[in-house]
Amino acid sequence: MSVPALSLRGVSKRFDRPAVDALDLSVAAGEIFALLGPNGAGKTTTLRMVAGLLRQDAGTIEVFGTDVVADPVAAKRMLAWLPDEPLLYDRLTPLEFLEFIAGLWAIPPPEAQARAAALLRRLGLWAHRDERCEGFSRGMRQKTVVAAALLHEPRLLILDEPLTGLDAAASRDVKDMLAERVAQGAAVVVTTHILEVAERIADRIGIIAHGRLLELGTFAQLRARHGGATLEEIFLRLTAPRAAAGEAPA
Repeated sequence: MSVPALSLRGVSKRFDRPAVDALDLSVAAGEIFALLGPNGAGKTTTLRMVAGLLRQDAGTIEVFGTDVVADPVAAKRMLAWLPDEPLLYDRLTPLEFLEFIAGLWAIPPPEAQARAAALLRRLGLWAHRDERCEGFSRGMRQKTVVAAALLHEPRLLILDEPLTGLDAAASRDVKDMLAERVAQGAAVVVTTHILEVAERIADRIGIIAHGRLLELGTFAQLRARHGGATLEEIFLRLTAPRAAAGEAPA
């Protein structure tokens, strides 16, 4: 049996109240997994724990069988984390930024330069390679950090709202690039509030609320269990009763 790309077992995290509550989840290599939930559901907290930015209070998290707490360096080498807000060094050009990121991953300079050029061309940034990022639009900044996330060819990509600020053409480019990585055996975990995106690109979907997993399966499986023509309808059926009941957000 193959090792999951990502495995969470009994993972919990508490701040002033439980944010993630005994979460069990497994993502296979070669799939795009959408983690969905209303605001305060625990999605970003979960992804930050996977990325090693937060430490869980209980449970285990493994990336391709490597425990993110016991061996954080080895786990981080296999993954890329793309937060919902693009973080750049504004005084650098996109080419300089990618060269800097490549140095952090110890990618040999000739290989780094070739990868950076290919990514910038693919994402329509090559003509802007020598412009400082401080003048970039939100979409251009987003494309730059997507390139940085893909630069070291991670086996697990964790993407929080990856298509924010992108136009239709750039969104298609990013989705195509993710599909190519998945076809090569990588896994992608994505969160998004644009449910149509998750419906179209995800192989499986997990819906959480208050840090607990409510549903898991393919879109076809969710439709068979809950009805509804769209993922949005299913999502609202699962999450709206909790909001209407006045439960406190996690």
